[in-house]
Amino acid sequence: MSWDERLDVLLIGGGMISQEVVLPTLFQDRRRGIVGNIAVSSLNSGITKQCRELFPKEEFSGHPDPDKYAADDNQPMMYREAMATLGEHGVVVVATPDHLHTDMTLEAIEAGHDVIVMKPLCLKVDEAHKVIEAAERRKAYVATDYHKRMDRAVRLARYRVRRGDLGEMLHGHAWIEEPKYMPLKQFRLWAHESSPFEYVGVHYVDAWYFITGLRPKRVAAFGQKKFLPSTGSDAYDAVQAVIEWEDGSVLWVQTSWVCSEKNSAMTNQGLQISGTKGEYWADHKFRNLHILTDDDGFEQINPNFFRHYESWERGNDVEYVGYGYESISRWLRDIRQLHIATEGMSKDEAVAHREKQLRDWEAGQRPLPRQALIGVAVNEAVRLSLDNGNAYVVFDGEMKPGLAN
Repeated sequence: MSWDERLDVLLIGGGMISQEVVLPTLFQDRRRGIVGNIAVSSLNSGITKQCRELFPKEEFSGHPDPDKYAADDNQPMMYREAMATLGEHGVVVVATPDHLHTDMTLEAIEAGHDVIVMKPLCLKVDEAHKVIEAAERRKAYVATDYHKRMDRAVRLARYRVRRGDLGEMLHGHAWIEEPKYMPLKQFRLWAHESSPFEYVGVHYVDAWYFITGLRPKRVAAFGQKKFLPSTGSDAYDAVQAVIEWEDGSVLWVQTSWVCSEKNSAMTNQGLQISGTKGEYWADHKFRNLHILTDDDGFEQINPNFFRHYESWERGNDVEYVGYGYESISRWLRDIRQLHIATEGMSKDEAVAHREKQLRDWEAGQRPLPRQALIGVAVNEAVRLSLDNGNAYVVFDGEMKPGLAN
């Protein structure tokens, strides 16, 4: 039977990001002929049921199945059964807690699948090098969903900086802060395994690398544990890091996930860059749009991330628009392009084509593994600095962090 040019997708993880962004993206791309069958593997059938209730008109197979497993019967390894049935034109999307990314990504690569993984790719540089080696050996497409690269405000910064309009880089300040319900509710079971820096701050580490092309030279980090320990959690309330880059420029990244739950938007975020010839300043929270309603109060709206609109093509149906959608969809389209281009080729021809295309893409704008390594390296350096009294951390040639002498 000939292939219909649709990718079958296994989504591992059915939590917040899957329900709010990944699943709507997959369903929309199925309507657009990019995606075929969709499977969702969650920790338990209770999460599967939530996904079905959120999207009652959409078809997908759930693992574990609510008809066969109790809602609280955790089945953390069931994704392996679903992966085993994924066809040769399959894609695995990893949307699990950060510390689970590595093993699932490696298993998907070894099973012969291309992968999209939520940021960060891994938490350790050694793990990232394992992914790099596996992806290059198997010629797998492995993209990390650094969706800030798709934000037009960040793309503009890259364009102007690389044209030389701001001159040489001097310093920058990035801030990204989220409300208390993230570590207390959404990530309660694993917040202590991560931090606001590792979870969201890494977006701006990657953004600076994406904009400038510079690699980090040394890092020092600071963290506070005041509120969350009072709730029984050993997670950091807030983490800040100063990153010196190879040209001597410095980026200060400020992160927190204990902001007020009454904030006017889910995320405070922005980026400032100063150079010898100019500056860039963008408040990525305040996009000059707000809505005020009796039910929801005052909301500052970012229309650029992921928003629901009436579809131009499907009457009263919903269309999803924004860089949250574009990021995942862009990587799916890349993968589909690879599969279409190599369909019918001999194994050697397909390998050669994939190798060249992946090398070209990784030299450009795509967050394939060697690019994703930068965020992983800074994340590990931040944790190492925190664990050693805010000491400076430097990097070797493989980007592995170590304490400065």
